[in-house]
Amino acid sequence: MNAPVVVSLDIVIDAPLERVWQLHTDVNAWPSWQSDITSASAEGPLVPGAVFHWSTFGLDIASTVQEVEPGVRILWGGPAHGITGLHLWTFREEDGVVHVHTEESWDGEPVRADVEGMQAALEASLTSWLARLKETAEMS
Repeated sequence: MNAPVVVSLDIVIDAPLERVWQLHTDVNAWPSWQSDITSASAEGPLVPGAVFHWSTFGLDIASTVQEVEPGVRILWGGPAHGITGLHLWTFREEDGVVHVHTEESWDGEPVRADVEGMQAALEASLTSWLARLKETAEMS
């Protein structure tokens, strides 16, 4: 990912891979466990070319799924308010826990105008997303 802002994070979740994957890919349910997401909707399954819509921190985002390998990886991205984002998630079950890796890049005028601020915002957002995914999956 060659962009001015790139964040790469990992977390280990003590829950079955199927539960973690289902939580993560059920876009319509995101607002129920992701307090930063105020609305989210997907018309059908997350397959390459599918577009889903969601709102977070006052930004309305339309993301297009580019790649998906169920239970293993999903890549989505698209433009929102002058920012082009690309977001990769990978999932690996090992020794009864799930290792989740996320890597997201941002580019565009607003990003280049405040790289440090955008880097911090993206890192905080992804840290929160991973923590909520872990918390929700482990309590289910």
